[in-house]
Amino acid sequence: MNIKINHIAKMEGHAGFMASVLDGDVKSAKLQVQEGIRLIEGVLIGREYQDMPLIAQRICGICPVVHNLTSIKALENAMDIAVSPETEKLRTLLEYAQIIHSHALHLFFLSLADFLDMDSDIELIGEYPKETKKAVRIREYGMALVKVIGGRVVHPLTNEVGGFKKIPDREELKKILHDADEILQIALELGEFFKKIKIPDFSRETEYVCLSKKGEYAIYDGDVISNRGLHIPVEKFEANFLELQKQNEVIKKVEHNGESYMVGAIARINNNRTKLKKRAEEYLRGLGLKFPDYNPFHNIFAQMVEVIHSIEETKKILLELLNSDLDELLTKKYTIKEGFGVAAVEAPRGTLYYHVEVDAKGYVKNVNIITPTAQFLANLEDDVAQYLAKILEMENKERERKLRAFIRAYDPCISCAVH
Repeated sequence: MNIKINHIAKMEGHAGFMASVLDGDVKSAKLQVQEGIRLIEGVLIGREYQDMPLIAQRICGICPVVHNLTSIKALENAMDIAVSPETEKLRTLLEYAQIIHSHALHLFFLSLADFLDMDSDIELIGEYPKETKKAVRIREYGMALVKVIGGRVVHPLTNEVGGFKKIPDREELKKILHDADEILQIALELGEFFKKIKIPDFSRETEYVCLSKKGEYAIYDGDVISNRGLHIPVEKFEANFLELQKQNEVIKKVEHNGESYMVGAIARINNNRTKLKKRAEEYLRGLGLKFPDYNPFHNIFAQMVEVIHSIEETKKILLELLNSDLDELLTKKYTIKEGFGVAAVEAPRGTLYYHVEVDAKGYVKNVNIITPTAQFLANLEDDVAQYLAKILEMENKERERKLRAFIRAYDPCISCAVH
């Protein structure tokens, strides 16, 4: 028996699903990518280094900030360029803002209908207008931060190697800070709504990989760790993780020790939950989850926890920046030189990794980009094969609904994966 879904809507990019089942045994389960490879890495080679962040962030319209940040960090590491503490704080604030608006989009508008047995978001919005407004308000908060800092919501303009071209307006930052407590309360209310959702009971043990840094919930910087004891600097990522280009597949999948693994919100919560801010930690405790938590459907709960945590962090960082010298954000003079550098930043969907090499004149010689979806795609397929075996006896339409919900809970970004 073959099971085929031609198109899975409500996720970034285009993909379908195909599975082969023989006598009740799932022989294969594959996400069928319906996009061609984009060859962004090849486009970057031969370009001046200043072009790289501007081009790389075009990989995705939902998470351009993290591509911008990670490429800039890799270039700075390649040329030994140090930036001010204020610059690092503002970049971290940018990344938290992106996590807020990306998670809010996925949680409410892409995944929620699946768990309420609704076929469309139109039905969802009609049934839950108050909750819809709350989700939109949370997204607006995150997008406002990106716009004030980056100059626009999609593909920011101000961040560059060495610092920022322009200082964000203090009054605009104060306005956003003024809204932080209200937005946090809205997020907590929406979180209570999500507690009522009935999540399928499924579990498959896997390895969770993410960044970790002493004393903080790592987003912008840190070492690479896993729940199975891995702890390495980012510089050793490529030596420990294997990219595989399989025949007839446009996405290079990634393995660790010959096995699939998971990145993203659920990985970060499993590994770093003791470093959450107060309200996020309280909300997580109220969910009653048991750790380690291997239910991929719980990725949406992990995202809700991260929304709350991120709002708390944005308030803290805004206060610190407004009490500092913002002139320190402006790019200082630096020397262009030959070198190679790597960097990793936590995207909404998991750890994003960049490796870049530049020549003595600052032209890009080599680039390797490893995106979160490319990393967790093999894990998704391993999970869905086991999950499919549990729902084989369902009617076709119901089984398809369950499979769509499962895949969307992962929050894949096909556009990033086929970069």
